[in-house]
Amino acid sequence: MAGGITETGELYSPYVGLVYMFNLIVGTGALTMPKAFATAGWVVSLVLITFLGFMSYVTTTFVIEAMAAANAHLRWKRREQQKLDDSDSPLDDSDDEVMVRDRFDRSETRPILSIQRGSSDDHFDIVERVEMGQMASMFFNKVGVNMFYICIIVYLYGDLAIYAAAVPVSLMEVACGNHSCSAGSNINYNDTDQCWGPVKRKDAYRIFLSVFTLLLGPFAFFNAQKTKYLQIITSLMRWIAFIIMIILALLRIGKGQGEGHPPAAKMMGIPNLFGVCVYSFMCQHSLPSLITPISNKKKVSGLVLLDYILILAFYSLLSFTAIFCFNNSFLKDMYTLNFTDNCDVINVAFLRYFLGLFPVFTISTNFPIIAVTLCNNWKTLFHREGGTYPWVVDRVVFPLITLVPPIIVAFCTHDLETLVGVTGAYAGTGIQYIIPACLVFFSRKDLGLIFGDRVLNKHRSPFHHTFWVWFILLWSIFCLMFVTANIILTETKH
Repeated sequence: MAGGITETGELYSPYVGLVYMFNLIVGTGALTMPKAFATAGWVVSLVLITFLGFMSYVTTTFVIEAMAAANAHLRWKRREQQKLDDSDSPLDDSDDEVMVRDRFDRSETRPILSIQRGSSDDHFDIVERVEMGQMASMFFNKVGVNMFYICIIVYLYGDLAIYAAAVPVSLMEVACGNHSCSAGSNINYNDTDQCWGPVKRKDAYRIFLSVFTLLLGPFAFFNAQKTKYLQIITSLMRWIAFIIMIILALLRIGKGQGEGHPPAAKMMGIPNLFGVCVYSFMCQHSLPSLITPISNKKKVSGLVLLDYILILAFYSLLSFTAIFCFNNSFLKDMYTLNFTDNCDVINVAFLRYFLGLFPVFTISTNFPIIAVTLCNNWKTLFHREGGTYPWVVDRVVFPLITLVPPIIVAFCTHDLETLVGVTGAYAGTGIQYIIPACLVFFSRKDLGLIFGDRVLNKHRSPFHHTFWVWFILLWSIFCLMFVTANIILTETKH
């Protein structure tokens, strides 16, 4: 994520890109959404998720426009460098002074490069992958770049904490839950309940967390990011699990056995639902890797819109079937866990274990990738031009500061709904709203200095009016204030 410009890699069709984006967005957040829906009420949830999906689409088009602007900026920079390299005539001091003054005047008062509208389209072709960190360095000042990396780092810490808690929770529920079909299905276990022998559920959770840390933690010390085939397998497992859960819930509701009676609106659940929805629509930080290899980008905005509509429909289907199928008081943070000990819904032991354990495999393959990405962002944040890190700092200190904080958080709490909500509400707001709005705003100013107002970015966002930039920023500030105030009020009541 912190990397700069990389090659496009193997190209694929727009529709393959649509599938990739769908798989990227629909992840862990979807499993925590049913409980958030039940907590906030089905009417409020439907309205909020639709609105937040729209807002995420707006900022996605902002990032695509900024990517095109970054490509145009790089082409102009290379062309200017080539002109300097091709210039063979020596300059005396007076000529050099005139040239420098002339360049400064042009950059401040008029376009540096005059280009006719008819030949400008190819300047905005997205053919080089420019990651968000590189775009931040290109369009932001030093303070803005540092704030960008801090926001990314906080978000990745939240991601790691969610993953570090989700795997042990799933293992604990499978190991300590009721799978015999002899007891009632609606059982709310406490952390102090017995798991096996003298071991309590919270002790079992911490044992599984320790094993998880020992097995996957060492990957943070190595650049273990090439897991292509594992990603393919886990994606297949994820969609099999989602389809099974939706079908089982629909069958139960169709038989008139649904136990869910969700309220229409419950205001206290809105802040957490907001964080879960923001987290569940997160893709902006990965768009350069996703959009750049698409072979034909003429209709990319339309395809992205179609993707968001499909994702919104999927989230709604998953959540609505869940809240009307299960007793809302017994919905668990990780939706799959509602099937592991509920024999009324599914009495096939293999499928119950499969649904209970599939987050273990899918999340475990992502944990090393996110850990390495976070470690690289730390290195980039503190990097100084021409400087190198000592071996101990590079291979020991940075991996340790990557792993220790999220593991400590996971040891302190396994409340996945809160972890996802807080991560989405704070760091997610920065990545999904504030950074894209700032990128598109400053990239437009940059293009104005280079090309002038006459050149049109062919990948310009449909929401190109400046109003949308300020609306996104004001909405972000309102959301942060609202969530913070609600947390303070909740803590005061407790």
